[in-house]
Amino acid sequence: MYSTPAAAHTAGIGGASLLATGFHTLATIVAATTLLMAATAVARLLPRNRR
Repeated sequence: MYSTPAAAHTAGIGGASLLATGFHTLATIVAATTLLMAATAVARLLPRNRR
């Protein structure tokens, strides 16, 4: 009973798995950009070495 929907999902009926892959890729790009911008903001707050 529970194995049929999982098999249908992995087969990509209706393009569901392709759509999920696209959202996963977009979420990965957004997360990487957010982490990069946060690191840049923190780096700007740190005092610079004066020699």
